[in-house]
Amino acid sequence: MQLITGSRSTTDTPILPQPAKFRRRRTKYISTIVLFLLPCAVLYSIIVLFPIVQAAYYSLWSWSGLGPLTNFVGLSNFVTALKSATFLLALEHNLIILVLSLALQLPLALILALIIGKTLPGRTIFRMIFFMPYILSDVVAGVIWLFIYQPNGLLAIVWQHLFPGSQSPLWIADTHVVLYAIFMTMTWKYLGLSLVLYAAAIQNIPDELVEAARIDGASMLQTVRHITIPLLGSTIRLTILLSALGSLQYFDLIWIMTNGGPVHATETMATYLMKSGFESFAMGYGSAVGVLMFLICLVFALTYQRFVMSKDLAGSVTGPTA
Repeated sequence: MQLITGSRSTTDTPILPQPAKFRRRRTKYISTIVLFLLPCAVLYSIIVLFPIVQAAYYSLWSWSGLGPLTNFVGLSNFVTALKSATFLLALEHNLIILVLSLALQLPLALILALIIGKTLPGRTIFRMIFFMPYILSDVVAGVIWLFIYQPNGLLAIVWQHLFPGSQSPLWIADTHVVLYAIFMTMTWKYLGLSLVLYAAAIQNIPDELVEAARIDGASMLQTVRHITIPLLGSTIRLTILLSALGSLQYFDLIWIMTNGGPVHATETMATYLMKSGFESFAMGYGSAVGVLMFLICLVFALTYQRFVMSKDLAGSVTGPTA
């Protein structure tokens, strides 16, 4: 009588790749990844990493930008910058632009995106109209708004019609007004980017969620507050990060329109860096200002990503599965 055992068939046992074959396959994959990443890594190192290291090195010297480095001053340039009233004023202006961007520009873009929504007739045209200023260069936008802000420009004409007999403000000559006039131009130019990002995120919200909320008796405002805005959370956090970093290092429009004036009324860290480093031939001091600006942006970005965007970033990183 033949004994039948309950042992498993050899076909049920998974066949593992041989160690040598597995190592060759892994080496091939790693080589492919390196070959694809190497050009980007080299370009990134040349364009980004090397200038940062070079600026950090130059910041330790008192150097005009001409001739060899001979006068080592250590951290003296950083101490001078942190004690400079102009640099602190420039930092204050950057923070004012940051607060205005978060308090006015982004909420306005969100409101417009909610109004356009998914069903507004001609919404594609509206998005295009708001996005068109963004594709203009900052130089072109600055020149356009210089004409608008002229004493006999478009804004002065509109002001005379709205307030007959009153004098239009000197938008880019009044030290109390000019920074907010610059921010108005920045809002005109960059509002469309945030609006398009919000509008794209709204398109990805399932209609079933909104319809279920309306069936349950939720009003339009309640639906926006409890469904739409929470589902836009990741996009809102991203636009806050982009807007904040842009505000801390903004340069182009201010340099074209006011050159940081009048009387440093629109000075920012970037314009102060340009004047200190290139116009005053103090490249060592200018490098120190650039390093400070870089550190401020870096600390903010890392802190914001760690405590605000941690859930968003965690969703983009996947570990090995069992």
